[in-house]
Amino acid sequence: MTGETKKEKIANLGSLSIFFPCYNDEGTIATMVVKAFDVLRKITDDYEVIVVDDCSQDNSLRVLEELKRYYRELKIIRHPKNLGYGSALRSGFAHATKEYVFYTDGDAQYNVYELAQLLPYMTEGVDIVNGYKLKRYDPLLRKIIGRMYHMLAKCLFNLKIRDVDCDFRLFRRSVFDKIELVSSDGGICVELIKKCQDANLKFVEVPVHHYHRVSGTSQFFRFSRIYASLRSVVTLWIKLNMRRNKR
Repeated sequence: MTGETKKEKIANLGSLSIFFPCYNDEGTIATMVVKAFDVLRKITDDYEVIVVDDCSQDNSLRVLEELKRYYRELKIIRHPKNLGYGSALRSGFAHATKEYVFYTDGDAQYNVYELAQLLPYMTEGVDIVNGYKLKRYDPLLRKIIGRMYHMLAKCLFNLKIRDVDCDFRLFRRSVFDKIELVSSDGGICVELIKKCQDANLKFVEVPVHHYHRVSGTSQFFRFSRIYASLRSVVTLWIKLNMRRNKR
């Protein structure tokens, strides 16, 4: 298959938004944005790139403003204060305007070029193409915490996917006409998958690579963030069960 033929085939998917939540990612966000524009130009002519800066305390915003000089199509959404990971995702979904929406984190632990591996699976009847990590490249403690969190979420919510916290996902934009997200912290990933599952939306799962974090510090793996996410997940479970019991 020639490059042009492949582009024509993938372009049949229609328009595509890529967005990145960003918090103190000055060392990686430029690379992510450049790669995003590169991959988009190879697969479609109708696209946008959005970065949601959740009030970064480093030079992330300055880096993004410099990128804007070269990529006029870049949209920068700036939160006036740090609202949390869930709020950053909700802002990204709200500002995405294209037919399909892809997001991954701005810390470069995933390779944007692997979006091309998800696209062929977005066929008729599929609503979400969800990545799952082939291998997790994090320190041992983070692996253990991540595994425990994943098992807790699967147990509480009967989640069917194999990797709830793999933030490498492609959606039909119409998904967000069917579900409403409210979480402001890391618990949003559980809420997102659970509500999509309850809405009978169809998932396809695709393996993707995960890489060592080369810059910055993970915001999730702090006691306060872990506690907030766990509290959010438990609160969500209570609300969903109360709603079910009222029916």
